[in-house]
Amino acid sequence: MKKKLCAGLLLSALLVYLSIRGIDFADVAGGFRAFRYGFLPAILAVMLLMQLLRSYRWGLILRPLERVDQLSLFAVTSVGFLAIIAIPARLGEVVRPYLITKKSGIRMSSAVGTIVVERVLDSLTVLFIAVFVLLFTPLPAWLVRSSILFLLLTLALVSVMILLIVRREASLRVLGPLIGKLPPRYAEATQRLICQFLDGFRIMADPALLLSVAWLSIVIWLVDVYAIYLLFRAVNFQLPVVAAFVLMIILIIGIAIPTAPGFIGNWHYSCILGLGLFGVPKTDALTFAIIYHILSVAVVIVLGLLFLPFNRFSLGDLSRQSAS
Repeated sequence: MKKKLCAGLLLSALLVYLSIRGIDFADVAGGFRAFRYGFLPAILAVMLLMQLLRSYRWGLILRPLERVDQLSLFAVTSVGFLAIIAIPARLGEVVRPYLITKKSGIRMSSAVGTIVVERVLDSLTVLFIAVFVLLFTPLPAWLVRSSILFLLLTLALVSVMILLIVRREASLRVLGPLIGKLPPRYAEATQRLICQFLDGFRIMADPALLLSVAWLSIVIWLVDVYAIYLLFRAVNFQLPVVAAFVLMIILIIGIAIPTAPGFIGNWHYSCILGLGLFGVPKTDALTFAIIYHILSVAVVIVLGLLFLPFNRFSLGDLSRQSAS
């Protein structure tokens, strides 16, 4: 874990350096002064809506295991996202599964399985959007080819997940010989954890519920695109809606890389790369990146701190629960 943290911090430092190299900070300050604050309430409202939709969608993914009330879902989601930005190297991803076990009868391994489903469906949705947008946008061919390749790989992963839950017993029989090589006490625990983890995939066997989650995923990322487009207007960028789509895609890829807390470095560098494709000067792109980062992180921090007193956790708790 220490090596992972150090690698993330070093990568973050490198990306910060690349982001600010050659920047005139007087121009950045001027960009802040030119920000149109009349757009701020709408931008924050859209970001809040995105968090609400995320928590509701997670509730749908959890539904085959147990119905959890929306307030608990929103509270846990808010604290979970706070942990993701506060704990380096994306180690905070396990906070939501841990906290939902305290609000329900869902096992930790099953909750982790639902997070995997959520992430895979997010990837699939964003890649579908990427392929659709990039086919009609004069951007580098490598970006189009990469998006198509990752889309096919994600579709294959979804197919495997569906097969694992639909043909669960057969899947466990295939894994049986491998598990049997472990000492008896470890073999039993491993079998139990795998079964609980696969329980988190149950939505994959419910076509109607899965379709609802898929549509909701599309809405979530369209809301994200709308927030970016509003921010374009706020910083006086005369960019088309397609630029917001492209920036969203590049930013998602960028922040998937484990770095320092708060996505510092990878968030800013990703924005510079994405906006650079549309001719936005580096200084203006950095100004946009800083404002977008501050607003996004502020929403997560405020919501997380609001619900943190009712959803406390420690790294020791997470370690013990993960091992149980």
